[in-house]
Amino acid sequence: MYTVVDIETTGGTARSHKIIEVAIVTYDGKQIVDSYSTLINPMKYVPPFITSLTGISNDMVETAPTFEEVAETILEKTEGRIFVAHNVNFDYSFLKQEFSILGLKFERKKLCTVRLSKKIIPGYRSYSLGSLTNELGIRINNRHRALGDAEATARVLDYLIQRDHDDFIGYSLNKKSKEATLPANLPKEVFDNLPENTGIYYFHNEKGKVVYVGKAKRIKSRILGHFTTDSASSKRLFHENIHNISYELTGNELIALLLESREIKRLWPEYNRVQKFTSNNQGLYPYVDRLGYTRFTIAKIQPGAKPLASFKNFQEGRLFVHELIRKFKLCPKLCGLQKSDGACYDHKLGLCDGACKGDISASYYNKRVELAADSIKDEKLSFAIVGNGRIPEERTIILVENGRYLGHGFTDYNLPAKSFEELRSRITSYPDNQDIQKILQLYLKQPNGDQVIYF
Repeated sequence: MYTVVDIETTGGTARSHKIIEVAIVTYDGKQIVDSYSTLINPMKYVPPFITSLTGISNDMVETAPTFEEVAETILEKTEGRIFVAHNVNFDYSFLKQEFSILGLKFERKKLCTVRLSKKIIPGYRSYSLGSLTNELGIRINNRHRALGDAEATARVLDYLIQRDHDDFIGYSLNKKSKEATLPANLPKEVFDNLPENTGIYYFHNEKGKVVYVGKAKRIKSRILGHFTTDSASSKRLFHENIHNISYELTGNELIALLLESREIKRLWPEYNRVQKFTSNNQGLYPYVDRLGYTRFTIAKIQPGAKPLASFKNFQEGRLFVHELIRKFKLCPKLCGLQKSDGACYDHKLGLCDGACKGDISASYYNKRVELAADSIKDEKLSFAIVGNGRIPEERTIILVENGRYLGHGFTDYNLPAKSFEELRSRITSYPDNQDIQKILQLYLKQPNGDQVIYF
């Protein structure tokens, strides 16, 4: 016995949105034997675009039962039956989330009529419910309402059962097949061929464009995690847009982290939310004024410029310079933090010894500035990180020069490195940015057994 389900919701994510209508059509393998549908009060606002799509308004759901009030009916009508939907993980994830809020478990065997259709009746241009039913001559009454879509999906299921000569439905119900877990448009062969190695992976849409980049120690397991119903990534459009997966092995997790960060900025994938922006856009620069005093200024980083330090915003730079002023007894005015016609405000408080008004010589003051600049440079080390490669005979190299990430590469296991320049010839250059620096700084606190060579 099958229960064919369709829901309408306030949005595309089970954890952020709510059900506003549910329909359950019972199909016994030959015909529809029962139908049930109800509006549901989501206890939240129904957006205008949902109303325009479904016709369901806030006024309509205001007097409808809450999910808690219909939960027992839904449990009874789906108990012991196979849960079927067009793009099943969307509908299933919403119901599972609602039952979870009530402290109840909702576990059912699942079938996806999108995946079934692609296997049993391949070759159609589109497998959306509207396109598929049109191709099969199945009429949808009241499109984008739960009952109309559920009844049409039941008829699609009936059509598929009559043509399932290889028992693909039986295979799909086997948990090991993963057919009910994978996104509707992703060929299972693509998933089956994924490795359990460390690297980065790309989700591609129907046109081949990359829509998401991720990294993993075990690529196949991590990708499967995206598709479980409890995943935070259980978003309808996200899943529907995954048509293919590619990957690149990196040998170790640090290379994967660095490459993932670079690829997100290079490809700008639609569903990556973090690391798209390189936020270090302010730099600390020294210059000499007309009286010979070395000053600091915080300014926007320009292409080709090499600041002493970089910051994500001006305020972060100010805090950094305040610390230099405190440690090296520098003048706030000459460091660009105060503006006044005469002496700085700190001089009036006895905290500055008067470089701003010529009380001490430029040469005497500049020695302190040099010490401050050197303290920044001392923190910018040159080193290489040598780790495991993609195969036992290979090693990875990450190269940093004066605190700046140069790039990474792969080399033979037994090939010795005699100099920094020799290592430089073995890497591919990649851009440095704040996210890369954070990754390296966190890693150096726990190198995980990799060899760190300082120069």
